[in-house]
Amino acid sequence: MAKKINLNFMLVIGVSVLLSVFLTTMVSYRLFRQEVFSDLSAFAKMIEDLDFLKQMKDVDFTKPEDPLRITWIDDTGAVLFDSYTHDSDLGNHGDRPEVKQAKRKGEGFCIRKSRTMDRNLFFYARRSGDGKVIRIAKETGSIWNVYRSTLPVTLCVVVFSFLISLWLARYLTKLFIKPLEQMAADMDYLEEVPTYPEIMPLIEQIRSQHQEMMQAARVKEEFTANVSHELKTPLTSISGYSELIASGMASKKEGRHFAEEIHRNAQRLLALINDILQLSELDALPERRSNYVSVDLYETAARCMDVLQPVAEKQQVQLSLKGASLQIQADPELVEELIYNLCDNALRYNRPGGHVWITVTDRLIVQDDGIGIPKKFQKRIFERFFRVDKSRSKKTGGTGLGLAIVKHIAEAHHAVVSLDSDEGIGTTISVSFPPHSSE
Repeated sequence: MAKKINLNFMLVIGVSVLLSVFLTTMVSYRLFRQEVFSDLSAFAKMIEDLDFLKQMKDVDFTKPEDPLRITWIDDTGAVLFDSYTHDSDLGNHGDRPEVKQAKRKGEGFCIRKSRTMDRNLFFYARRSGDGKVIRIAKETGSIWNVYRSTLPVTLCVVVFSFLISLWLARYLTKLFIKPLEQMAADMDYLEEVPTYPEIMPLIEQIRSQHQEMMQAARVKEEFTANVSHELKTPLTSISGYSELIASGMASKKEGRHFAEEIHRNAQRLLALINDILQLSELDALPERRSNYVSVDLYETAARCMDVLQPVAEKQQVQLSLKGASLQIQADPELVEELIYNLCDNALRYNRPGGHVWITVTDRLIVQDDGIGIPKKFQKRIFERFFRVDKSRSKKTGGTGLGLAIVKHIAEAHHAVVSLDSDEGIGTTISVSFPPHSSE
């Protein structure tokens, strides 16, 4: 990562230096050109005011090597005088760009190659009051001579700037990478890593993701340990009882009892496996919105009550349903599983002669007058494998996953689950589904 950042810095620096040199050269050239034309304009005006051209023509003045070339042109384009050559046959200069512009606007500027001198020149032309044109020319090579003289200094400045920028890029890269390296070395103490405000959002996001990953790892580890423990108990019982029956050591009466225990533990094992599979599916697909259809909560609760009625009669608990139809958008199977688990839990932790009331209004409410849940355990009641009374759970065949499944199904539907319980009085659990959960 550091190497890549360094290369990008060097690329940016190199482009910036070259671009700066290019733009500086262009700006300098433009300013120099303006200065040259300004000087030529002032010189042309001075010649016109002092009537030098007539005097120079009278003495037939020529100086080919002079840096300035002076040409006097009449209104027809004919050359009256030229300081570069005696040649009178210079041809008509009326078609020269600077002359045409001067006749039209009063003055003209041009940079081009001279046909007479075969060199690139700055041309400035000025129209005088009598219609004649005074033209001053200066060789462009003088500008490049200036640049050539400054080239060594410019190169030194460029190299020095590049080296300084390269050192600065390496320093800034190291400064930027250092907090990230420290974070990678010790993710548990991110708040102690010295850094700067610009990357604090990144650090906060990394910290949050790290905590989520650690929490997920802990939950997975606890879940694996709990599953192993929960599976081990019924399997041990099944193995022990079956071994006694197989050895012939058990009497006919004992063999019947052992078979009942094997059956009970097998049923418990099957229930546990089904709940684990259910949770795994919910973890893998927390939202199955493509399966959501219109579901009548009251009708679903009525079906669950019919299924659980024999269980309620066996445990001498009265099960009742009241309320009205409530349409929600949901997965029918998951909603039925949620209601079933809530009612089944209310029956398991009840007492003979108790009641379980299912109410459907603007929400689903399952209320019982059973043993209740102590206040200190109420925050953990939806955790996987958490049981308030482990001995009672084993007697009733509870897996400790029923309410965890309820929580996951509610989250998949964006529903809110609330709990109100008093020890020895009873428990009320309500589930509020969103009015437009399909959107």
